[in-house]
Amino acid sequence: MARLGLWWLCAMLVLLPAGPRTSQGAERPVRVFLLAGQSNMEGQSVADLAGKDYNDGKGTLARLFDDPEQAKCLAYLKTASGAWATRNDVTVSYQPNEGPLKYGPLGLGFGAYPGGHHFGPELQFGHVVGGALEDPVLIIKTAWGGKSLAVDFRPPGAGGEVGPYYLKMIAQARSAIDRVEHPTDGSPPRKAILSGFVWYHGWNDGCDPQHAVPEYRANLVHLIDAVRKDLNAPNLPVVVGELTGPWVEAPGEWDTLRKAQKAATELDRFRDTVRFVPTHEFVRRPEDSPNPGHGHHEFGNAETGLLVGNALGQAMVKLVGQK
Repeated sequence: MARLGLWWLCAMLVLLPAGPRTSQGAERPVRVFLLAGQSNMEGQSVADLAGKDYNDGKGTLARLFDDPEQAKCLAYLKTASGAWATRNDVTVSYQPNEGPLKYGPLGLGFGAYPGGHHFGPELQFGHVVGGALEDPVLIIKTAWGGKSLAVDFRPPGAGGEVGPYYLKMIAQARSAIDRVEHPTDGSPPRKAILSGFVWYHGWNDGCDPQHAVPEYRANLVHLIDAVRKDLNAPNLPVVVGELTGPWVEAPGEWDTLRKAQKAATELDRFRDTVRFVPTHEFVRRPEDSPNPGHGHHEFGNAETGLLVGNALGQAMVKLVGQK
């Protein structure tokens, strides 16, 4: 099985500063990134659960720290006392389908489940982008499990009824941006600059090979166009993450869907503003992961989650054009 490991992530982390910046004067704008998708974007990577329900903790984020070299590489994720760290120059806004808004400094706690034991691509994405930009960062996460692009996220321009989760994504993005520019908590207003859109998605459409897979390329093109129009950002940088799942080499309709994702990013008019990110080499074996039966969630493997977030972040940094 192809394997691109944490040594690669460590090599990329030379872009990160030694720690979060503290010089965030009110005059600095906030760079906003919209991250969207379904359950894999929600965040299924397991941080620190163990026991028989989690394969005795194999493949969790906590287990990665058992290796001294990996612990050194990932030291920025923990405090000096060994607690999970947060990063104050990167804020995450995430409204789950149920429960209150999750809003606060980057760290654990923005995954698919309550309790702070899971994370999604936002964790490493936030560290990469936060380390590359001088301005503070806001990540708006709009992700809900089991939602298709063909129906739930169906964008304007694709024909038929606009998907309710497309509308919810746009509404939540506008609300979070308005919170920055017109705060109600007494904090000073700041200019918000929408700087990128990340789409990490695909499972539900792959389950409909007769209809959703053949139209995925066209629907994704419409999605990019619609997000840019509805958020008034005609040249918004866009990163599309390949559907990871349980495969290095995906079979049948899943391979077709991956190719459709890549093809959508290759239009001439998207040159230099849209990028496709392969993720299949980040797949880990189910027996080395906390959720061996959840291939649709990349087995909950923390290394996979970190590497996906890292690749999405690196691609975004290149599109934004800052080192």
